Amino acid sequence: MKGYLDRIEDRQFAVILVDDLKKEFIIPSAELPEGSVENSYFDLTIENETITSIKLDEETTLSEQQKVDEMITKLRSKSTGSKFKKK
Repeated sequence: MKGYLDRIEDRQFAVILVDDLKKEFIIPSAELPEGSVENSYFDLTIENETITSIKLDEETTLSEQQKVDEMITKLRSKSTGSKFKKK
């Protein structure tokens, strides 16, 4: 199952979103795999409402980041600037 690191709160807790279950899991940030940062994707094993295995999915993380970068580039290219004049 895929999970997404939404945020780290108070440098102690990681909030992982699992779209398939429409649920969020909060785990100690120390349990995250090495190299995990916000917006990272994981392969998860979930048993009895608990994450029992977590592995960083670098390929999905990179792919999703590229999609976001492309959307931002498209939006910026469409921008015609502000309609308000500076004084």
